[in-house]
Amino acid sequence: MKTEQGMTTLEVRSSLSLASIYGLRMLGMFLILPIFAIYAEGLSSHPSAFQVGLALGAYGLTQALFQLPFGMLSDRYGRKNIIYIGLLIFALGSFVAGYSDQIEIIILGRAIQGAGAISAAITALVADLTRDEHRTKAMAMIGATIGITFALSLVGAPILNRLIGVPGIFILTGLLSLTAILVVKFVVPTPLNMNVSKAFKEEAPSFKSILKNKELSRLNFGIFALHAAQMAMFIVVPFALETSGEMDVNQHWKVYLPVLLSSFVLMAPIIIVSEKFNKSKFIFVSSIFMMLIAQLMFGMLINIFWGLVASLFVYFVAFNVLEASLPSLISKIAPPSSKGTAIGVYNTCQSLGIFFGGLLGGFLADRGGSFPVFSFCAILMALWAGFALSMKVPPSLKTLMYVIKNKSLLKNPKQLVLVQNKIKKIKGVRDVIILLEEGELLIKVNKHESIHEASIFRLLGGSNGVS
Repeated sequence: MKTEQGMTTLEVRSSLSLASIYGLRMLGMFLILPIFAIYAEGLSSHPSAFQVGLALGAYGLTQALFQLPFGMLSDRYGRKNIIYIGLLIFALGSFVAGYSDQIEIIILGRAIQGAGAISAAITALVADLTRDEHRTKAMAMIGATIGITFALSLVGAPILNRLIGVPGIFILTGLLSLTAILVVKFVVPTPLNMNVSKAFKEEAPSFKSILKNKELSRLNFGIFALHAAQMAMFIVVPFALETSGEMDVNQHWKVYLPVLLSSFVLMAPIIIVSEKFNKSKFIFVSSIFMMLIAQLMFGMLINIFWGLVASLFVYFVAFNVLEASLPSLISKIAPPSSKGTAIGVYNTCQSLGIFFGGLLGGFLADRGGSFPVFSFCAILMALWAGFALSMKVPPSLKTLMYVIKNKSLLKNPKQLVLVQNKIKKIKGVRDVIILLEEGELLIKVNKHESIHEASIFRLLGGSNGVS
């Protein structure tokens, strides 16, 4: 038997390369987020705030429609194949939006962008390629990449806006999406257990049981609320910076960048404390309450420049922690045989949040300005905090790897299935995965429980059966 103390080279490579794919795609949303509302105001059709919100949110609607099918298809046909298709669709939508100055066509392009809904497949692939005890680190890399992408977008968007305009930004994101296909093909590893015999795959829980899982439902509502609030607030925050700070849109990065960087500095120790001292629920719930405080601060201080800056700082600290924590919690709670489906539901809720946040944010801004927008966001956070208080902390797991030297077992699938089922009944064992072609057995165990290894050795044919 051997255990890995730190992340392996493959896990680091997998996490960083997939984080880069996430980052490339998030540019499609983040690069236009701080400038689109002001850009749209100058279009010849003079779109309303509702139409601006619809253009921002249309991406989320089609994401919601396709996330679950793409997640389920990734379980069946492989993560990478689905990711390729999604990136091509996203690129097409980017080009459609980029070659038009009509708000209706831009809305259509954003909808096509969203149809390339590969977030579930990417997240599931990260889970496939990392062990439980390091998954939060892997998800934190993705969360940090999203945050860094956001920071780069806030700095780069005004510069790109001057050089190539919003249409050029859409086209650039399409080209980056095509580049991402090469990264997936040549840099991202293929999971070792992709070719495991179907004889060792458990029957997947029903879709209905995934929807009825209370712990998953709490997290699904959370990601909905988090992104609904994000889309709604960025319909009004750019205008608030213009008025309260007397700043041109091309200068907004001077506020966003230092706020984001300082929030990253605070985020790192929070994540470390959460993992090292097993305080995941406390940190998670506290971050939701911090997000609620941020929305209340926005509502009261939106017209005061330094109050707006302080609100943004509190918001981004909470957002970064939650963005890193939510995918990790989903991957730990979801049934292993339906991970893609569970993450598909999760990402569908995220996308619905983007859609409804943009739609309702524009609607409320049209009728009452910023106060009803932040009231809406605060209500979402209060509801989420109430749901999260009763959540159960997922067990802390680690993975033990055994190399099966008893070749007769490898040649007898029925016997291996029996061995797998018997090992699962051993106290402390949470899951058993057979990597048939590699001749390895992966056993996920509770970190805080000791297991009877002699029983495992005996089931595998004696102490010489593993190493």
